[in-house]
Amino acid sequence: MSPPPVRLEPHDDPDFTRRLVLPGAPGGRWLSLTYAADRFAPAPRPMLRFLGPDPSEALLPGPVLGRAAWLGPVPPGTTAILLAAPPAGFRVEAARLLGLPAVLARAARRRPATLAVALLRAAQRDGRRFRNTLRIAAAVTPLSAYPAWRAERARPFEPALDRLVPVPRRIGLLLAAAPGEEAALRTSLSSLLAQSHRDWRLALSWRGAPPAGLPRDPRIGEGAAFPEVVEAVGLLHPGDVLAPDALAQLARALDGADLAYADEEVETPSGLAPRLKPAWSPDLALATGYPGRPMLLARDLLARCGWEEAQGTGALAPAAFLAVAPERVRHVPRILCRRPAGPEAAEPGLLREALRRAGSPARVREEGGAPDLLWPLPDPPPLASVVIPTRDRPDLIRTAVRGVLEETDYPALDLVLVDNGSVDPAVHAFYADLSGDPRVRRIDRPGPFNFSSLVNAGVAAARGSVVVLLNNDVAVRDPRWLAEMVRLAVRPGIGAVGAKLLYGNGRLQHAGVVVGLGGRAGHTLRNRPADTPGHLGRLRVTHEVAGVTAACLAVTRAGFERVGGFDEAAFAVDFNDIDFCLRLREAGLRNLWCPHAVLDHHESVSRGPSVGPARARFEAEAARFTARWRAVIRDDPYYHPAFSVTTFGEDLE
Repeated sequence: MSPPPVRLEPHDDPDFTRRLVLPGAPGGRWLSLTYAADRFAPAPRPMLRFLGPDPSEALLPGPVLGRAAWLGPVPPGTTAILLAAPPAGFRVEAARLLGLPAVLARAARRRPATLAVALLRAAQRDGRRFRNTLRIAAAVTPLSAYPAWRAERARPFEPALDRLVPVPRRIGLLLAAAPGEEAALRTSLSSLLAQSHRDWRLALSWRGAPPAGLPRDPRIGEGAAFPEVVEAVGLLHPGDVLAPDALAQLARALDGADLAYADEEVETPSGLAPRLKPAWSPDLALATGYPGRPMLLARDLLARCGWEEAQGTGALAPAAFLAVAPERVRHVPRILCRRPAGPEAAEPGLLREALRRAGSPARVREEGGAPDLLWPLPDPPPLASVVIPTRDRPDLIRTAVRGVLEETDYPALDLVLVDNGSVDPAVHAFYADLSGDPRVRRIDRPGPFNFSSLVNAGVAAARGSVVVLLNNDVAVRDPRWLAEMVRLAVRPGIGAVGAKLLYGNGRLQHAGVVVGLGGRAGHTLRNRPADTPGHLGRLRVTHEVAGVTAACLAVTRAGFERVGGFDEAAFAVDFNDIDFCLRLREAGLRNLWCPHAVLDHHESVSRGPSVGPARARFEAEAARFTARWRAVIRDDPYYHPAFSVTTFGEDLE
């Protein structure tokens, strides 16, 4: 039986411009939505707002394969459901209201083990965690089950919905093949001949005698050079299969840009796997080569980057990544290529040569099975001021201070303790012991806890050109942590630098913050094993993130002052660090997460959980954060719109 009809009506909210009209009262039930969008349009996540006695919002996955689906609870008492979605090229294909039994049955079919956890939460009368875990069981797909997820969402091209404006741009493609690759080569040529963008030229070079029976087309030439001038260049490997609209998508993305890349899927021994890429992340690109294929480079960029054909195509990507201006890179969040498995990153030797040619001060480091960049510390190293807000808990502050003063290998540091009204005699005795150390200063800031105010006071009292915010419940694991963070923080164009923080059990506590995770912001891959590589291998290398936690955050004093420090009025306790990071991004700076700075963090041990009035304060700050940063919540540039925001990251929805 087909689902009942659904209507979208205009609404006067500036963000939520449409109202979802459903038959029957939605409150207290579950909403199942399937929707489609123009595959040539940007893909920010749609968002729902539930109006009623306790208004709330829900973030939906982006329709990156042309179609997407969402299942979630509607709050009791909901009187209207509003929708934020692209103004054109978006349609709701189906909407159904489900009862709890139907959702439980769906969860039992999909992920029975997760359903058992949800039922345990229900028995514990933890309604919020019950609903979240049930949603995971019923609607979230592990990345390993990508083929089934893909089959449900891939939508064929529809001229009425997918409005492509052709772009006149001649594209040149380089493809080198060897004996034994004849079948793979024919597959790639077939996909190239099927492109909707017809203005392309292929330079096909063959190691050995060319095979017989290849498709004949005047656009295909032999050799490593193009017979005609082209406006953009891309690479293909034997076996690459381009989606029919791949070149059309990339050609249009190059308008006003020098480099454009899209997502891909890889044929691995265990099955088809996606490579869902972030927006332009130059540090990640150099270390991992994540833009991969398909990718187009404008001819002007090739001229600037100093790449020569004699260097080989393997050197092309790192040279281009070093030369391109960040504002002239475009990511198309669509899967436009299927290819065989193969190496992703540039060979370390090619990356070293590209860095040398570009005059970069960075060197290639090889730790943990992945190449990364090692940026130099200035000589002499800048003074780094470590600022620790604290109150009582002598066990915690002793450990934190000992870690900074005795277990940190950095030659120029001082310590600012911002005391928020400690009354424990053991703490004051500890302060007395520290009074003879010229590296330590203490300032007293009694009164109601306002983390932002304590941070701002500590930075104002600090002497260093680099300030490092450190929680009092953090313990040093690796003496290199401060040097690793400072060498990144002092780079031009860098804002906040975050560390790899671990729980006491050795599992991940902080690997960067995703804006939108949990509906507002959250730590990605939380509680995973410490050696988790992350999608695209990103947790092995320094990479760009929207934000990092102030439990351990380095920033230059100039960067801190440029955005006015932490917002004491709007975010006294929560969301202040992420708001700060997003204001750094708004000012044109990049935030980085560093896997080489490793510390332990016993999160919120000194404050405890938020309950009662503290929970009400948290919700008020969360509402302010959502109102201020809704656009980033819908489109964190470093977290793919196909990923779920219900789990701690890298599951599909």
